[in-house]
Amino acid sequence: MKKFLVFSAMLGAMAFATPSIEAKTGTTSAAADTQIRVSVNQPRRGRWNNRRTRTVTSTRITRVGRYRFRETIRTRYLANGRTRTQVIRRVRMVGGRM
Repeated sequence: MKKFLVFSAMLGAMAFATPSIEAKTGTTSAAADTQIRVSVNQPRRGRWNNRRTRTVTSTRITRVGRYRFRETIRTRYLANGRTRTQVIRRVRMVGGRM
């Protein structure tokens, strides 16, 4: 009976000692590799121009009656979500069919 108790105590001690040694070697290398960087009060990028209007110039072909026109238009995208379209130039196209 004494031998059984001593043997079980030895196995119990080895069971507790072996994982702790492995855990220490694994965590020290992982802890040395990882670094935590904290940045405080960094300015937000891309928010400096969120209230300005955006202007885009493009062309389109329209038909008025039997004539075709190439219109150059300016589209303004306002800050409140609306768009405002203005015809800048209208040139009559000659020849060909649409």
